[in-house]
Amino acid sequence: MAGEHVWRRVTAAQALLAERNVDALVLLLQEGVNWESVYYLSGFRGTSGALLVTGDDAVLVTDGRYLAQARRQSPFSLVPQDGQGLLDVLGDLLRRRHLKSVGFEGDKVSFATYRRLADMGVWWEDVSDLLPRLRRRKDAQERRLIEEAAKRASFAFLEMLKRLEPGMTERRVAALLEFLLREAGADGGWGTMDFIVASGPRSALPHGRPTDRAMERGEWVTVDFGARYEGYVCDITRTISLGEADPWVRNMHALILEAQTRGSAALRTGAAVRAVDEAARNVIVSAGMGECFSHGLGHGIGLSVHEAPRLSFRSEEILEAGDVVTVEPGVYLEGRGGVRVEDDYLMEENGAVCLTEYLPRELFVI
Repeated sequence: MAGEHVWRRVTAAQALLAERNVDALVLLLQEGVNWESVYYLSGFRGTSGALLVTGDDAVLVTDGRYLAQARRQSPFSLVPQDGQGLLDVLGDLLRRRHLKSVGFEGDKVSFATYRRLADMGVWWEDVSDLLPRLRRRKDAQERRLIEEAAKRASFAFLEMLKRLEPGMTERRVAALLEFLLREAGADGGWGTMDFIVASGPRSALPHGRPTDRAMERGEWVTVDFGARYEGYVCDITRTISLGEADPWVRNMHALILEAQTRGSAALRTGAAVRAVDEAARNVIVSAGMGECFSHGLGHGIGLSVHEAPRLSFRSEEILEAGDVVTVEPGVYLEGRGGVRVEDDYLMEENGAVCLTEYLPRELFVI
């Protein structure tokens, strides 16, 4: 990641800290947990470290395993641990800089770690909302990476269709798709969660993780997947019929496409997310299937599969330029099956752009 992008984000973080009268921000990266926040503000992709952002500087702490990597990936001053514990080095840094109030992500820190932080002689301010707020508005670089992830995911999916056949298990389909994503040049899949591969009656499970169930001819399968590319993810759902499609599936797929079209047409900067959800949901309700649409219309994506904002009838959020959101209506009928279609959209000042347009939204029949 280019240094200019990182410094621009750090400057935005510094402005938010100043608004809250907080002297500095500490982001902890322990055993790979919270790599997204550290990567976003530093460019560093290791599994252990700490980032200290003050009003006029940024410092990255890590151990000997990652020093060369950190020098390549981050433009910040580097503090090696030199055999000391990460929190010990961080405490020394805070004391030497005479910082009084320091922000931290309370939702990313364990109780045991917080007890160590509490002994460092500073006032800790929970700013768990700061990084989600910053990460929500995607810049041109982030758009490019999400779009690239979508291109590679689309290619891998179409390649998978060539090898798909009755008798394959859901788990094998998921593994094949993961392999093809890497072969297409992606980092892999999401990494933090399994793909959804749910066939036959199991397609009625909105979050049906893959099992050893063998798919049969005449059935359909929901595949919810995505690629990660240079840290950023896409999120796509398509429905596949193994052989001639059941008329019910064709009808439900057409209904869901209409709902998605109405929902995506309602995407505009300044729109209430509940209104976008309503635009899609009304199509399904009017068809008498409202009770079968059991979740919100979508969510934000970026470095994580689920980010702000949340497109739901329960949410009070307003869409902003720079949001990247999914639109994924679905219907699920227990004992029969389900259908969902999902694409990713970037909010711009004058409307929304589909970032997953490379993969047709058709019902795939193989």
